[in-house]
Amino acid sequence: MEPDERETAALLALLRTKPRGTSWGSIAGEVSFVGSAIQVLDGVSSEGLFRSPEIDEALSAAARDIARWKQAGLTWVTVLDDRYPHRLRDIREAPPFLFYSGDLRAADQGMSVVGSRAASDWGVRFAADAAHLLVRSGLSVVSGLAEGIDASAHRATLDAGGRTVAFLGTGITRSYPAKNRDLQSEIGARGLVLSQFYPDMSPTKHTFPMRNATMSGYGLATIVVEAGEQSGARIQARVAGEHGRPVILTRRVVDGTTWGADMAQRANVRVIGTSDELEEAVGELRGVHDRLESALEALTAE
Repeated sequence: MEPDERETAALLALLRTKPRGTSWGSIAGEVSFVGSAIQVLDGVSSEGLFRSPEIDEALSAAARDIARWKQAGLTWVTVLDDRYPHRLRDIREAPPFLFYSGDLRAADQGMSVVGSRAASDWGVRFAADAAHLLVRSGLSVVSGLAEGIDASAHRATLDAGGRTVAFLGTGITRSYPAKNRDLQSEIGARGLVLSQFYPDMSPTKHTFPMRNATMSGYGLATIVVEAGEQSGARIQARVAGEHGRPVILTRRVVDGTTWGADMAQRANVRVIGTSDELEEAVGELRGVHDRLESALEALTAE
């Protein structure tokens, strides 16, 4: 295997053996900090916590997987790759690897547009309006390829000639829901499709919350258009707050849910009722981000 593939194999072996009961996010953080999955795996082996055959078996299985993925034409990045999305490195749930289809950009600037699968006509229209606004602002439109709000945001972005990023709650070889298979293919050809799961993984009750956390980390902010009490958008809004990412809630979410009303009282949360108010909020958040980026660049240059 090539050097990068050996690192990927070592990373997969760590994920399969999960030394010391660590999570995927903590493994990703340690590997990123050390700069080598091979070094981390060697350190685990030298501690005597695992028998050598166990490590060898995990490495062999990883090598077989990599060969199969290459033969299938799949592409991926790990936390060790310079092309890995920069903002994801800042969150504790950082995926160790990402399979992707399309135009991967390490410094992509975008915002999430999320909401209910069972969207109202108003919600579908507002999601499209939000997508058009982000496109005009030069931002990528990030969403989860679900029915309803997500699909509307993706479709409107493509129709407007903008860039959209779809985060999957399945492996990248799957299409869920099946009715969005063509949309997923079009996004892969014109934008970017990302999955943090093994390629053939089916959806589970755990994969979608994990997907939402990654979406939050990827973007500059999360816009929740319409959602119910148990919506996955609720999870993303909560996690976005933990990530220090701004959250924009529509008045419908605030008035229609207890979690929305509670979140509206928190710092870094904006409540909007119209497209004009959304445009103002997006502009302010974009301005804050640009000023922070300039300040960091100035500090780095000193």
